[in-house]
Amino acid sequence: MALVSAKEMLEKAREGKYAVGQFNINNLEWTKSILQTAQELNSPVILGVSEGAGKYMTGFKTVSAMVKAMIEELKITVPVALHLDHGTYEGCYKCIEAGFSSIMFDGSHFPIEENIAKTKELVEICAQKGMSLEAEVGSIGGEEDGVIGRGECAEPEECKKIADLGVTMLAAGIGNIHGKYPADWAGLSFETLEAVKNKVGKMPLVLHGGTGIPTDMIKKAISLGVAKINVNTECQLAFQEATRKYIEDGKDLQGKGFDPRKLLAPGSQAIKDTVKEKMEIFGSINKA
Repeated sequence: MALVSAKEMLEKAREGKYAVGQFNINNLEWTKSILQTAQELNSPVILGVSEGAGKYMTGFKTVSAMVKAMIEELKITVPVALHLDHGTYEGCYKCIEAGFSSIMFDGSHFPIEENIAKTKELVEICAQKGMSLEAEVGSIGGEEDGVIGRGECAEPEECKKIADLGVTMLAAGIGNIHGKYPADWAGLSFETLEAVKNKVGKMPLVLHGGTGIPTDMIKKAISLGVAKINVNTECQLAFQEATRKYIEDGKDLQGKGFDPRKLLAPGSQAIKDTVKEKMEIFGSINKA
């Protein structure tokens, strides 16, 4: 199955009161594990690529070619969107050229009028190419690829201005944070989320920083219009823990345990287990 825009899968999710997971990819193992799990569970999935990960994998064209070939070789039939995560204005154009099916323009650090102007331009291009577009209002806390936010809550009126441009989905800051959550985290602001939902109507909302948010909060967020939830750190931690155990147990020293295909296998399985757990919580299983 060819790559698809995230538009249809997210509209279905919002209507069905579940969420589609965006799982960030960092290499071949990540991509393969996530695609195989989505296929096994019959779940739609969004593969997220940060600009840093894209650079690490030698460029967006390499990523796009790898994902498209893997979908064909693994006979993946569930809907898959390839999505730029927290894209710069320049990065968005590179991903459009590389054949991504979805992009996120993160203009949250610009003055609202500049954010609106750049988003409007990208809305028109994505519409022509059948791509989905995510926009952001109110920065997400924590750090991702050097972009640092304190977890500010979005201004609902600003959310409406961006939503009215015709974006596919909207990431509104509601106190969420990238990476690990600190012990003194105040939790999600459902008051902000409800206010945003009331302003943007049926537009699918996006929850960034899905790692570490308690299940009850995730389910409440979904009930209030969140249709896409981003997960990255949790897969990284699971991969790291499984790989560390393999080496600490000395398995890399047994026979051909040093072979990277064996060395990386426990980590790959840990990613699968994490993705499965998240898809169960998000409610996307058998929704392909």
